[in-house]
Amino acid sequence: MTIRCLLVDDEPLAIQLLKQHVAQLDFLEVAGTCNTAMKALEILNREHIDLLFLDIRMPQLSGLDLLKALQKAPPVILTTAYREHALDGFDLGVVDYLLKPVTFERFFKSVEKFLQLHNLQAPHCSSDTGEQFIYLKSGYKYFKIDTKDILYIESFKDYVNVYAKDKKIISKYKISELELVLKEKGFVRIHRSFIVNVKHITAFTASDIELGDINIPIGETYKAVVQQIKK
Repeated sequence: MTIRCLLVDDEPLAIQLLKQHVAQLDFLEVAGTCNTAMKALEILNREHIDLLFLDIRMPQLSGLDLLKALQKAPPVILTTAYREHALDGFDLGVVDYLLKPVTFERFFKSVEKFLQLHNLQAPHCSSDTGEQFIYLKSGYKYFKIDTKDILYIESFKDYVNVYAKDKKIISKYKISELELVLKEKGFVRIHRSFIVNVKHITAFTASDIELGDINIPIGETYKAVVQQIKK
C-alpha cells in the first residue's frame, strides 16, 4: 500500500515540513510538489494522486477555488494559517483542516482520518516481487514488517505483541484482526492468545510448539488445527 501525495503550498518552508512528515510514514510518498493551484491542476489532470495536501491562500487561484474547479478531486487535507476558512473547506468535503505550523502529531491524525474514511485503517499486507509485508501502527508510526521475519504474535486485551527476528512491536489490534490478515501467509492460530509462523516451527508436541528455544502452549480447542500442520 503506497499512498501518492501531492503537496501544494506557496511557502517553501511549509512544503519542506510536509515532506518531512510524509517521510516518517513509509506507506506515504510524495508524488509531487508545487507552489500554485494552476500547477497543481496540471499535475492532477495528468497523474493519479491519492491524497492532496492543499494550502488555501495562494497567488492567482486559491486552494478553495481549485477544489471548486475540479470535476473529480482526490481526498483533500487543507493546510492554512487562517482558521476562518475551516467551514468553507468542510462544505467542500475535505478530509481535514490543518493549521500551520503543522505538527507531526496533528499531521498523523489527519492521515489516520483519511485511512479510516477509505477503510485502510486495518493492518494491510502487500506483495512486492514475491515478498510479503504487513503495516502495523505503533504509537505515531506505521511499521513495515516482512512477514517471513515474524516469529509469533501474542495478544493481551486489545493489543498485540508482534515478535520478529530483530524487533518487538506493540500495536493496538485484536489478534482476530491479524489472524484474518495472516492466515493465508503461512501463519496459524494455536491458542486464543497466540499466532505462530509455521516456517519457524522447529518442533511440537500435543501441548506446545517450539520456535527454537521459545515454547508456546497449544490451546485445547486448537489442537486439531495444529495437527494439520504436519500434513
